[in-house]
Amino acid sequence: MQLNEAVSKRLTELLSERNMTQYQLFMKSGVPKSTIGNVINCSYESVKLRIVHEMCQGLGITLCDFFQSPLFDDYHLDP
Repeated sequence: MQLNEAVSKRLTELLSERNMTQYQLFMKSGVPKSTIGNVINCSYESVKLRIVHEMCQGLGITLCDFFQSPLFDDYHLDP
């Protein structure tokens, strides 16, 4: 799995866990809804850490919380 796919899956998980929509995340984080959609749809080859950080703030979690998932274990990610 590519890193952008892992970020997409993790963001989707977190939104689902919180019963949040992309629009609600936009309202809480300030990250444009189009950017959130592009992250979820893997439209970007890579995602800026600043964007992930801003989305984390909207989700009410830390970067550590975001990346603390088996999705980011080395054996799941392509080199």
